[in-house]
Amino acid sequence: MRKIDELITKLSFGFSIPGLLLATLFFAFSLTPSLVPRSFLFQGVISGLSFTAGYALGVFGRWFWDYVELPLPGRDAIRIFRIVASGVCSIVAIAFLWQASQWQDDLRSMMGMMPEGAMPSYGIALMTLFVFGVLIQFARLFRRTFQFLSLRLARYISDHVAHAISILAAGMLFWSVIDGVVVSLFLRATNNSYQQLDALIQDDLERPDDPMKTGSEASLIAWSDLGRQGRNFMSSGPTAQALSDFFGEPVPEPVRIYVGLNAANTPEERAELALQELKRVNAFDCSVLLLVTPTGTGWIDPAALDTVEYLHRGDIATVTAQYSYLPSALSLITEGEYGAEMARALFEKVYVYWTNLPSDHRPKLYLHGLSLGALNSDRSFDVYDIIQDPFDGALWSGPPFRSETWRKVTQEREPGSPVWLPRFRDGAVVRFMNQYTGLNDDSTPWGPFRIAYLQYASDPITFFDSHAFFREPEWMQAPRGPDVSPHLRWYPVVTMLQLAADMAVGSTPPGFGHVFAAKHYIDAWLALTEPKGWSEEQLNRLRALFEGR
Repeated sequence: MRKIDELITKLSFGFSIPGLLLATLFFAFSLTPSLVPRSFLFQGVISGLSFTAGYALGVFGRWFWDYVELPLPGRDAIRIFRIVASGVCSIVAIAFLWQASQWQDDLRSMMGMMPEGAMPSYGIALMTLFVFGVLIQFARLFRRTFQFLSLRLARYISDHVAHAISILAAGMLFWSVIDGVVVSLFLRATNNSYQQLDALIQDDLERPDDPMKTGSEASLIAWSDLGRQGRNFMSSGPTAQALSDFFGEPVPEPVRIYVGLNAANTPEERAELALQELKRVNAFDCSVLLLVTPTGTGWIDPAALDTVEYLHRGDIATVTAQYSYLPSALSLITEGEYGAEMARALFEKVYVYWTNLPSDHRPKLYLHGLSLGALNSDRSFDVYDIIQDPFDGALWSGPPFRSETWRKVTQEREPGSPVWLPRFRDGAVVRFMNQYTGLNDDSTPWGPFRIAYLQYASDPITFFDSHAFFREPEWMQAPRGPDVSPHLRWYPVVTMLQLAADMAVGSTPPGFGHVFAAKHYIDAWLALTEPKGWSEEQLNRLRALFEGR
């Protein structure tokens, strides 16, 4: 037994044995499934972060034990504990590693994806050790910096005060280097790259000849000022010919208005430009006006917009304005207020003009946003400003976990309704739907002002929870969402790391995670806006049309 204990001590290579034991358990827990499938490389990064977190907690736990001077068991008891704990942790890690591939393939099958087979265990282990090695060297550099400062300060002040000041000083130094140098350089380079990409005019996109289109010679907004996403937006969507072919009769082409970030200097100026363009093309003569808040880069989900344009037979106008070049995650971090500021400016301009129109000669007004667009669309208005003359409704898909209205409604849901599909105050104003339950699956009449949420239980953007660090999220409790793996378990620290990674780079087919399927948008828009003249046969034809895409 003594030889085994000596072998364990040698294999630790100077690392904390309690830290390594807890790190091994965290490594095993990280192999369990989360909300979305992941590749072995992605798995290796999560496992490396989890291994490091477990090691840090183990080291801290041992230090705290000594600091409060708790009694230690005898040497023989410690030796037995090391052997037993090492054996148990190793067995658990091997067992979890053996099941990891099957867990991921079960999740892929649930989402209609092809299985990928066994994940390379050696690859996961090497990536885990690489991440751990980088982070442990960073931690040791911090410790050396702290010790250097502490030793010099201890010449003049007491040890405890020197330690406290040294920790604060080392923390401020490292934070300044990371945030002020590394992160700033990264964000600046990223912003410049996306700005150049946004300005790039693709050869396959031609400036529209129709004077009633944004970006044409007659437009108030230049083609070059639309930005990359704006030019894509104006060049896509159903044409009058495509709509007429589908319906078998002449149908107008939907009106689309897009204001790029370079079209004007301030949100107010861009909003005014959007309003003038709306009036120029007679958009307020349409039956429906849709005010869309895009994602960070200015992208609008075609599945959301194309479907509603078909449902309203082209008699619909859409207006939107760009507020960033960056993807949503980076835009939220660096330009958190830009999106809400732009959304508020555009809403106020359009809403004030809309309310001054005769109530029986104005379009129905709806709001829409996906992901960060949903968050900023929610922030675009104050309910007290619209209560006298409310707009008709909003469809927000994949609302981020930071969305205030979504969070409040979810928290105050009716008892018995699950967090992933809440029921709020009899569904008279706010309703939720997913890929299996529609907005009209409710016996209560829906009022004239309507807010609809389209969300999937497997969406990490919506259901990320920082409290998962120390407690199980509500959505993991029974009954679970139909697209959440039954093998998903909560583990302290590890589950939060898994969800954060899912949120950053998770990928799923349409209808799961954060990718919304056109057929679900059809059902959502149909219930929310109630377009007339649709038979079930026509709806099935429309679903088949988008399914074929």
